[in-house]
Amino acid sequence: MTDIAETAHVSLATVDRVLNRRKGVKARTVQRVLDAALQLGYMSEAEHERLSRPRPPNVVFLLPMGGNPYLRLFGEKVRALARTTSRDDAQVRCYFIESFDAGALASAIRHHAGWADGIAFMAIDHPLVREATQEVAAAGRRVVTIISDLPLPGRDAFVGLDNQAVGRTAGYLLGRFCRAEAGSVALVAGSRNYRAHAEREMGFLGLLEENHPRLKVVGMREGHDDRDENYRLATSLIEQNEDLVGIYNVGGSSDGIARALREKGVAGKIIFIGHGLTADTRKLLIDGTMDAVINSDPDAMLSSTLRIFDDLQRGAALQANAPVKMDIIFRENIPLA
Repeated sequence: MTDIAETAHVSLATVDRVLNRRKGVKARTVQRVLDAALQLGYMSEAEHERLSRPRPPNVVFLLPMGGNPYLRLFGEKVRALARTTSRDDAQVRCYFIESFDAGALASAIRHHAGWADGIAFMAIDHPLVREATQEVAAAGRRVVTIISDLPLPGRDAFVGLDNQAVGRTAGYLLGRFCRAEAGSVALVAGSRNYRAHAEREMGFLGLLEENHPRLKVVGMREGHDDRDENYRLATSLIEQNEDLVGIYNVGGSSDGIARALREKGVAGKIIFIGHGLTADTRKLLIDGTMDAVINSDPDAMLSSTLRIFDDLQRGAALQANAPVKMDIIFRENIPLA
């Protein structure tokens, strides 16, 4: 390595960074180090060609911590990938941050921009987050929002469902499944600060108004994807609305709502639609407490996100949105675990 450093007229630290494909070295310096290593017989032509290709990006995923089973599943998949990547793959890290806390998300975006070439996060629609996103994008970091979008000039792409179409689909299913033409319908969300949840609510309300005007929506409750909070909200909704015919859980932690339905003796009688095929929702579909689960394959989400960062690193053309296929899961078509 000393010989390479002397031949290329760089420091030992620079040689180490180039050979280990770390960031922070100019492209022409990288090439000078690699050419010196080839000239001195330190590496083969095949290795020289491999290391001359663009360095795979360092990618950080920032996810909200808490009880949402789908987000935990997604995070587990990211961390499993991080343990198995090779030197020629994107280097991946995953961190869970305080849920629904715009300040915590903004701080994490700025902090991890030091290591990362690309940052993927479930966006909170808040000025603090918008400002942090614009700041790191101006510094050359690539930004992809996942699951919930934050449409800004600074972010490069969004990977997730068309959430307004998701809400309309949930409204269509609930309206068609209801045996009664009239009655009350309730929505439970994590938080409207997630644009995804607000867009799902908008689509749901629009569909019901168009096709099922006699189904009265009794309002949106925010359960913050917490099973105990969802349980209390669902219990209150059932007790206060004797004509309740359906619940749409816009966010996660559906098991809290299911507990309330069972305790009140209305499981299987009130239509229940939610999100994310996980261990808990599988059980609820099978026992009939839930009628349908709207799902986006976490493996497809992860693969699509990493492909976008790789394309950005290589300077390839890119679409601003990468829609993920919406799957509708019933008890009769649950995929094998």
